[in-house]
Amino acid sequence: QGQLVESGGGLVQPGGSLRLSCVASGSDLRLYPMAWYRQAPGKQREFIADITASGEPVHYANSVKGRFTISRDYAKNTVYLQMNRLKPEDTAVYYCNIYPPRTDYWGQGTQVTVSS
Repeated sequence: QGQLVESGGGLVQPGGSLRLSCVASGSDLRLYPMAWYRQAPGKQREFIADITASGEPVHYANSVKGRFTISRDYAKNTVYLQMNRLKPEDTAVYYCNIYPPRTDYWGQGTQVTVSS
């Protein structure tokens, strides 16, 4: 069983950018399609973007399309989410997981707050 650790969140003004990272320990992420998800206060966790095991981005949620980019670095066993032109409605805890997600792979997430 692997562990996924997300980082890179923080407080940013509307229009700003952040890059989130997801590092795996105890498992080789390179074997799996990966995805980012988020959960805003009072809402269900939602899918954001996924990327194939070979590194091809596949889907983006309509709410982030054109602003967010998912990528992966095989040498670092890391998946990234570059978030640009952030909006207050992007405020949430962001998680990575394999795709489709496995219950035992959810980590603690990283908080992203977009506010002026």
